[in-house]
Amino acid sequence: MSSDPLATAAVEAREFFAHCAQGRLALQRCLGCGRLRHYPRSHCPFCLSPEYEWQPCSGRGTVYTYTVIRQNENPRFAQRLPYLVAMVELEEGVRMLSSVVGIDPVEVRVGMAVEVVFEDEADGRTVPRFRPTGR
Repeated sequence: MSSDPLATAAVEAREFFAHCAQGRLALQRCLGCGRLRHYPRSHCPFCLSPEYEWQPCSGRGTVYTYTVIRQNENPRFAQRLPYLVAMVELEEGVRMLSSVVGIDPVEVRVGMAVEVVFEDEADGRTVPRFRPTGR
């Protein structure tokens, strides 16, 4: 069995996490209609074109909505309790499901300005998370 956590992931997911490992947040831009999208996928959800390129983005956005997770028996997540899962609306207009770190979850608010940070997971992936801007 491979120790690579992305060994069985779709090529688009592997490309996304490769950008993250380099400290870059990148989104797919459809070459058919020009729209940005996230989550990474093989075809544009707007025009169905399979052609795309990766576009670096600012990594800045605002909290669109969120929830605080207070119970999770999965050992991978239990040590992080409580933690916050948020939908972040990037400056580029795309929404990304992630988490907000570096702040007490009770202090997070809808509309809060955030910026991307990259964190290494125990399984070897580098994932994008967000922190309040200026922290």
